[in-house]
Amino acid sequence: MGQESASNFYGLGIAPKLLEILEKNRFTAPTPIQAKTIPLAIEGKDLIGIAQTGTGKTLAFGIPMIQNIARLKTRGVLLVPTRELAAQAEEVLLQFGKGVGLKTAVVIGGASMNLQIRALQRNPHIIIATPGRLIDHLSTRGNLLQNIGIVVLDEADRMLDMGFAPQIEKILAKVPKKRQTLLFSATMPQSIVSIANKYMSLPLRVEIDRPGTTVKEIDQEVIFLSANDKRTMLGKLLDRFPGSILIFSRTKWGATKLASAIRDIGHSATEIHSNRSLAQRRSAMEGFKKGMHRILVATDIAARGIDVSNIEVVINYDLPGTPDDYIHRIGRTARAGKKGKAISFATPDERRDIQAIERMIRTQLPVSKDSTPMRNISSTPSHESHQPRKRFSRHRSFSSRRRR
Repeated sequence: MGQESASNFYGLGIAPKLLEILEKNRFTAPTPIQAKTIPLAIEGKDLIGIAQTGTGKTLAFGIPMIQNIARLKTRGVLLVPTRELAAQAEEVLLQFGKGVGLKTAVVIGGASMNLQIRALQRNPHIIIATPGRLIDHLSTRGNLLQNIGIVVLDEADRMLDMGFAPQIEKILAKVPKKRQTLLFSATMPQSIVSIANKYMSLPLRVEIDRPGTTVKEIDQEVIFLSANDKRTMLGKLLDRFPGSILIFSRTKWGATKLASAIRDIGHSATEIHSNRSLAQRRSAMEGFKKGMHRILVATDIAARGIDVSNIEVVINYDLPGTPDDYIHRIGRTARAGKKGKAISFATPDERRDIQAIERMIRTQLPVSKDSTPMRNISSTPSHESHQPRKRFSRHRSFSSRRRR
C-alpha cells in the first residue's frame, strides 16, 4: 500500500463525536499508519500494522477500537509487553474515549490483584493487560474474555521476544473465535507470521516503512572508545546537551550505578528497571515527563514503554542485545515529527555489533569526532558490568532473552 497520508481525519469513517474530540485535542492530520489502518479497522477487518515506533500506532488502533466497541456493543482486550506501555495506552485511550463513556481496566504485574479484580467486575469496555497477569486472572475467572469482540496485540514482536508466546496463545484460545484481531508491530519476524496464520482471519497487511527503517529525523552517530572512558564521555555529553536525555544500560545493576554517578556530578537523574517497584517506576516516569529529572537511565524495559514528546537525546551507554532493540531504543526521540539525536558508545570488540545494526537499518552510522583513535583504545571491561556481553544472534529464542 502507498505511504501517502490523508490531510485530515475526515473521510476515514470516524464518528462525528470522535472527530470532535480529535479536534479539541489538536489532532489535525493523521500519521501514515493512522490514515491507512483506521478505515480498515473501523470496517472490522483483521489487520497487521507494521510501523516504526513514534508513528502513532496507539491512536491507529485506539480510535477504531473505541468506535467499534460502541457500535457493536462489545468489549475489547489490549495486550502490551510492559507495565509502562499499559499505562501509556490507557492514557491515550481515555484521552479520546472518556468523552463517550469509555471505561478501562489495567491488569499488570506488580499491582494489587484485588483492585484489579474489582475493576474487572465493573465490566470495563477495554481490558489493557500484560500477558502474564491476564493469565493469572483467567486462572480464577475462566469466563473473563467470553464476550470480547476485539483483540489488539500492541508491540507484538516485543511481547514474543520477551517470551510471552505461550501466554498469548492461551489468551487467544480463550476469546471468541468470531472477533476482530489487530496486530501492531515494528518488525515482522516469522513468529508473528505464525500467529497471524493461526489466529487471524485473512488479515490485511499495512506496512508504512520497511522493517528496520529508523525515523529520518533522528541524527545518529557512534562513538568508539574504551569501556573505561565511557563515564568521562558521558559527562561531556550531559554538559553539551541541555535537554531531556534517555540513557540505556544493559543491566539493572548498571542502571542504578550510572544514575547515582550522574547525580554525583550534579545532574538530576532517575532510573527505571524491573528491580524497581511499580510505584517507583511510575514515579520515575512522571518525574522525567514533568522535568523533575532531566535524565532517565533505563534498561530495555523502557525501550517501548516511554512516550515522552521532547526527548532531545538517546544515549546507548551499552549497546542493546539485538539490532531490533536499537531501533526501539532510538525511537524514543524524534517523536511526532520532531528532531532528535541518538548516540551509541561502542568498544573495539563491539564493531561487529555496530555492523549488524547498520545492516538492519540499511545505513552506515557516522563515527563521531569524539571517538578515541583505535590504536589508543583499550577494550578492558568497565566496572559497571561484570557480565560478558553476548554477540547478536540471528535466531535467539523467545525464552532465552533475559527479562529486564
